[in-house]
Amino acid sequence: MKIILFNGSPRENGCTHRALEEMAAIFDSLGVENQIFHCTFDEEDIKKAVALAEDADGIVLSSPVYYASATGLASYFFDGLFSKASVRLKVGAAVVSCRRGGASATFDQLNKYFTISEMITVGSNYWNQVHGNTPEEIEKDAEGLQTLRILARNMVYVISSLKKAALELPETEKRVKTNFIR
Repeated sequence: MKIILFNGSPRENGCTHRALEEMAAIFDSLGVENQIFHCTFDEEDIKKAVALAEDADGIVLSSPVYYASATGLASYFFDGLFSKASVRLKVGAAVVSCRRGGASATFDQLNKYFTISEMITVGSNYWNQVHGNTPEEIEKDAEGLQTLRILARNMVYVISSLKKAALELPETEKRVKTNFIR
């Protein structure tokens, strides 16, 4: 089992990275191969991310809140990733880091990548968010960190269950696109 965690923050080792480390520690304790991948504006990194996402069983998207939405970096990177990667029926989860507000809007934005890509979205006991302005402040958000630990265990459970079921993927249809401007 492999899970890739995408850090959509321009600060490679900031609050969002600290949130992902909480999940990675649970994956490590459960023997799940995982990697935190820092997003950039480099097209070569998006190509690498496509290969990682297609090889993974689970995908975590994360971003800090900037003006009540994901960062421009996260949006750019995830748009590129999801326009190229084949991730149908893989397991996904969104993680948001914020100082105060805007978490639910950003959480919603990130989850839309999963739903439009026919992915299975996993939740936790609350919205997958941590609060703080520094990684040290994130350490004080006991509820947020607990939410991420539960999320990590839930991802492993869902992926394990899907692997045990060993079902064939449902039939797909050729995509139809309607132009509403006539």
